[in-house]
Amino acid sequence: MRAHEAGVLHADGYGGPPIYLPYPDDVMALTPAIWSQSVRRREDGALEVGGVDVRELAAEHGTAAYVLDEDDFRTRARAFRDEYAAAFDRLCGGADVYYAGKAFLCAAVARWVMEEGLSLDVCTGGELAVAQRVGFPGERIGFHGNNKTVAELRQALTYGVGRIVVDSYDEIDRVVALARELGVVAPVMLRVTVGVEAHTHEFIATGHEDQKFGFSLGGEVAFNAAREILAHPAELHFLGLHSHIGSQIFDTSGFDMAAQRLVKLHQRICDELGYAAPEIDLGGGYGIAYTSQHTPLSAAVLADEMAHIVEHAFKAAGDGSLDGIPKVSIEPGRAIVGPAMFTLYEVGTVKPVVIGDGQIRTYVSIDGGMSDNARPALYDADFSVTLASRNSTESPIVVRVVGRHCEAGDIVVQDEWLPGDVRPGDLLAVPGTGAYCRALSSQYNHTPRPPVIAVHGGRSRVLIRRETIDDLLGLDLG
Repeated sequence: MRAHEAGVLHADGYGGPPIYLPYPDDVMALTPAIWSQSVRRREDGALEVGGVDVRELAAEHGTAAYVLDEDDFRTRARAFRDEYAAAFDRLCGGADVYYAGKAFLCAAVARWVMEEGLSLDVCTGGELAVAQRVGFPGERIGFHGNNKTVAELRQALTYGVGRIVVDSYDEIDRVVALARELGVVAPVMLRVTVGVEAHTHEFIATGHEDQKFGFSLGGEVAFNAAREILAHPAELHFLGLHSHIGSQIFDTSGFDMAAQRLVKLHQRICDELGYAAPEIDLGGGYGIAYTSQHTPLSAAVLADEMAHIVEHAFKAAGDGSLDGIPKVSIEPGRAIVGPAMFTLYEVGTVKPVVIGDGQIRTYVSIDGGMSDNARPALYDADFSVTLASRNSTESPIVVRVVGRHCEAGDIVVQDEWLPGDVRPGDLLAVPGTGAYCRALSSQYNHTPRPPVIAVHGGRSRVLIRRETIDDLLGLDLG
C-alpha cells in the first residue's frame, strides 16, 4: 500500500506500472487466454477476428463497437454442455447447463444457446421476452430475480417456464395466487443463501448472509420456506434448492462449502418433510482472464472438480451411498460470452500528464468509456488493451485508457503497455468485454450505445444496431 501524508500523488513509485505488469518482450504480442480463439495479428499488425480485419469492421460499422466471435461463443457453450454431461453422468445422469442471460443476451445469442442444446436463465420480463421472440422452449428456461413483479411472474407461468427460482416469502405467496388464477402448477426452486464468502469483489459476492438474495440457512428460514412450498402441492411443484455464491471466481473451494451446506438442507428436507427434491443448482460465477494475472479453470477441470464436490457432499450427508442424487444444474454466463467479445475503439487524444516528482502518465482517450464498460467504475475491474490497426516498433509506455465522459473515474484500462507512438486515429481493442459490458451499458452524457457486431466465416453482421441521437430524443416527451 503506497502512502504519503501529502496524498497519493506524492507516494513513492506512483505513476509506474503495477507489479503484475512487467515490461513486455513484445508489446504487440497477444495473450491467447484473454482473446477469442479466432483473434490473430496480421503481418501488417492489424487484428483479425473470425477472418475479418478490424479496420474493415471500423469502416463499415464505426467505433466504438462490440465485436462478438460467434464460433468462439458456440465452442465455449458446447464445452460446458459436453464436459458437465460427461462428468455428472455417473452421479445423476448428466447435468443441465443454463446460460446466464444477464451476462449478455440478444435474439441471436438466445438462438445460439438454444441450438447448442443449453438451457437459458433469465431474471426479468425483458430477458424472457427475448427468449420468447426466438421461440426458446419454455421448459428450458429458468427465471431468477429477487423482486419479480406480478406481471413478470404471470408472463413466466403463461409461457410455461421450466422453473421459477423463488427468493422471498412474498414471492411464494404471489406464485401461489397466480398459479390458482391460471390453473397451473408452478415449478419452483428455492434460492438459498449458503453463507459462503466467495473470493471476489463485494458487489458480486452473493453467497454471504448480509445481502438481498435468497433464504438464509440461519434461523430455520430456508427450511421453513421449503415447508411453505410443500404446503401448496396444488399450486407449486418443488423442484429443489438453488445457490449462487458470486462471480469471477477462480477456484472451486467456495463451491465445495456451498454444496455441503446445500446438500445438508436437501437431506434434512428428505428426512423431516419426507420430500426428495429432484434437482439441485450450484449457480455459476466462473471467472475468466481479463489480464495476464488471471488464471481461469477450463470447463473440463471445472466439471470434474464440481462432480467430485457433489459426490463428496452427498456421501458425507447420507449413508455413504450415491443413490438418489438429484439432477445437478449450473449457470455459466461470463465464462461463455466474456472471452468471445472485445470492444473496438478509436483513439481521439493522447495526453502526457505530469503527476508529481517529474513522473508522466499518458492518458489515451477513446470514443467510448464508462457508458459501454461500467465494470472498472463499479468493481475496480481490470482490463487489457492492444493496438489493433497497425504495427509499431516503438518502445512501450504505460498508458491509462480513458473514456470521453465527464467523470474522472471514466477509466476503461487502468494501466497497460502500448507502443510509444500511439496516436489519434489508431484503433484499440479491449478484450473480454462480452459479459456485463453491453448488459450494463448506459446513455450517460446522452451517448448512444454502440452496436454489437457478430463475426463468422470472414463476414460480419449487426446483431444490435447502434443507437442514434434520434433514439435518445424519441424518448424525451418534455
